[in-house]
Amino acid sequence: MTLLQPPGWPRPKGYAAGVRAEGTLIFVSGQIGWNETGRFAGGNIAAQVRQALRNVVAVVAEAGGSADNIARLTWYIVDKAEYLDAQHAIGEAYRDVMGRHFPAMSVVEVAGLIEDAARVEIEATAVLPKSSR
Repeated sequence: MTLLQPPGWPRPKGYAAGVRAEGTLIFVSGQIGWNETGRFAGGNIAAQVRQALRNVVAVVAEAGGSADNIARLTWYIVDKAEYLDAQHAIGEAYRDVMGRHFPAMSVVEVAGLIEDAARVEIEATAVLPKSSR
């Protein structure tokens, strides 16, 4: 994967402007902050981000990949103020699961998610290199 940063653009905070990759595409549907038993990791957004990212990485791992193969993340959050207030804890949760890998990312505030207790939903696209097939 190659990060794409047009000349003169300021360095993004915590994400890449774009990613170029070649290989097998893995599409991960929206993952929320519950574990394999359907129980939420916690009521706060940082705990749910940690679990949702673990879920994304677990799906990518099932295809033979890792967090480093994730090219794009889209986060859907239900409360912008809650997200901004928890940025430090969310950053820690992110780094615990994803390390220092920062793919192209978007964060979108939505009116609600299907699961009422969900604070965040994260979907992903990963690219496994041709050599890993």
